[in-house]
Amino acid sequence: MEGIYDWAVLWEWVEIAARWTHVITAIAWIGSSFYFIALDLGLRKAPGMPELAHGEEWQVHGGGFYHIQKYLVAPDRLPEHLTWFKWESYATWLSGFAMLVLVYYLGADLYLIDANVMDLAVWQAVAISVGSLALGWGIYTTLCRVFVNANQTVLMVALFAVLVVMAWGYTQVFTGRAALLHLGAFTATIMSANVFMVIIPNQKIVVADLKAGRTPDPKYGKIAKQRSTHNNYLTLPVLFLMLSNHYPLVFATEWNWLIASLVFLMGVTIRHWFNTQHARKGSPHWTWAATVVLFLIIAWLSTAPMALRAGEEDQAQLSGAALTYASASGFEDVVGIVQGRCSMCHAAEPAWEGMYWPPKGVVLETPSQIAQEARRIYLQSGISHAMPPANLSYMEADERAAIVDWFRSAGTGGVDG
Repeated sequence: MEGIYDWAVLWEWVEIAARWTHVITAIAWIGSSFYFIALDLGLRKAPGMPELAHGEEWQVHGGGFYHIQKYLVAPDRLPEHLTWFKWESYATWLSGFAMLVLVYYLGADLYLIDANVMDLAVWQAVAISVGSLALGWGIYTTLCRVFVNANQTVLMVALFAVLVVMAWGYTQVFTGRAALLHLGAFTATIMSANVFMVIIPNQKIVVADLKAGRTPDPKYGKIAKQRSTHNNYLTLPVLFLMLSNHYPLVFATEWNWLIASLVFLMGVTIRHWFNTQHARKGSPHWTWAATVVLFLIIAWLSTAPMALRAGEEDQAQLSGAALTYASASGFEDVVGIVQGRCSMCHAAEPAWEGMYWPPKGVVLETPSQIAQEARRIYLQSGISHAMPPANLSYMEADERAAIVDWFRSAGTGGVDG
């Protein structure tokens, strides 16, 4: 199909829609989560409060005043209207999993599997991916049940150990890009499952007890708060990991798993400062110093040594789609165009002044590397003028047309990742 309605463009718009939905729902979930943690920490006892109320807070916003009271177990009478905060979490996970399918499962040859790391069939890589998410929830919730009445710091240390092991494990199976993305998905699955499997069911038990005239057991609220607190501390690392695939210095380095592990500690130090502030227990500025130190360590690790997995050497094994593009009509001309207009930046050692690594970790020096990145080249330099940036290397209109003709002549529909 010609014009903007070919499959590669349509597929790109499907990904855009899924990503946009994911970002919007994540903003809604994170916003409500941060708000309620801050609200909970700011609650105070005050004269004249209802007998069963745990605390209250006055807030001002949007030209009005809000008087908020929290019942640790439940009020003596259930209100007629009760707002549940759950769909933000569910929609975030569902849209995130849709992105995982669209980009990493359907584009496994390009983004998920690196034969130099582990030579997997697509079905094997997808099975490991899905299985690891389920395994993560099983390990996490088991630890929470074991440590529910123990020191919560001990539990957090145990959870951190699990995350470090998973960070290392993912890098032994997938591409660096996919490894960090999966660590984010692993953590996000735990967070969403906390809402779906624990927090909301516990709240429903309390509501059912109230409707039946029974006194709710306070343990359900205690367990829900434990899981909600974990979600609060995990949010910032998940955001970092979800954005990591844009930065080769994060995902394509020798110590990417250690970088990801330290990001979790940064999330703890940042959230500790905000949580302490909201609880009116002071301003532990040491947390910002610790965050800066952790960040500097991460920056050092990113180049100690630099190891761009996908760019240091020409890949010996091409995916089926890449082989199709390599044999398509006009490929030799496209190789010349890309090498002349793009490879000064997209090289293992870029020649462009001030550039020390290839943008997005994309290397376009050899024919096989160019074939592997066919879809990106088509979308970025063929039907759009996104690359080269500001057309600094003066790619001509007929050169862009040659890229378009080559890609479409492959006849694969463009859905290769």
